[in-house]
Amino acid sequence: MEKIKTVIAGCSGRMGKALLEGILQSADLTLHAALEHASSLHLGKDAGELVGGACGVKITAGLDEALQGADILIDFTRPEGTMLHLERCIKYGVSMVIGTTGFSAEQKSRLNAASKQIGMVFSPNMGVGVNLVFKLLEMASKVLSHGYDIEIIEAHHRHKVDAPSGTALGMGEVIARTLGRDLGQCAVYGREGVTGERDPSTIGFATVRGGDIVGDHTVLFAGIGERIEITHKASSRATFALGALRAARFLQEKSAGMFDMQDVLGLKSANGSVERD
Repeated sequence: MEKIKTVIAGCSGRMGKALLEGILQSADLTLHAALEHASSLHLGKDAGELVGGACGVKITAGLDEALQGADILIDFTRPEGTMLHLERCIKYGVSMVIGTTGFSAEQKSRLNAASKQIGMVFSPNMGVGVNLVFKLLEMASKVLSHGYDIEIIEAHHRHKVDAPSGTALGMGEVIARTLGRDLGQCAVYGREGVTGERDPSTIGFATVRGGDIVGDHTVLFAGIGERIEITHKASSRATFALGALRAARFLQEKSAGMFDMQDVLGLKSANGSVERD
């Protein structure tokens, strides 16, 4: 069987290294190219050296060269970088696995339009476990639709640049959609001072940033006399990398279309997928 020729964007970052390890240990994927920005000190080095070995693939900033002949680009960078990669992937017919978060509404619209030409898995979190949590939240929201206040608490490392996390927002979208609400109208992203009593129709978000926390998410359903908490804690980025590689395998059978990890894992419900962020 021919291996899936995979390109990693941002290969020297935290997620890039986790992806490198996963691909170099994979039996059905091969590293086609490893990308970094033009000012990176890693340019020209063997990509394998980032994870303690050698693989024969040199780190490059040449996007066109990297994408020619490739099957999949895996991108966990930043919105502006992903948008640049998107145009070239369309040009060369390369599918995309996108774990980047923090996109604007206009950028999301561009991604959706591009998915008519190339295959795309776009998910706020590629972890298998956390995507199972998305499904559990849908179930819990149906049962706890009345009499329970909903709060989403997330914690990440000090280097994360967007808040709330894409995963937290994805959780909020699942809950809001299940309850027939618009997250844009019912979300509360911060409380300070005399706020008055809590509006029961809102979904609250709390953000923690510190240290090297990989990613913790808890959804609290607080009722009278009880509370239900659904929590996912990631201790390693390997879980996200393994999910992204699973998504890459899924895309091999897709010529075009927008998908998320609910599609990849066969968890898609009749009323739609998790909102992509």
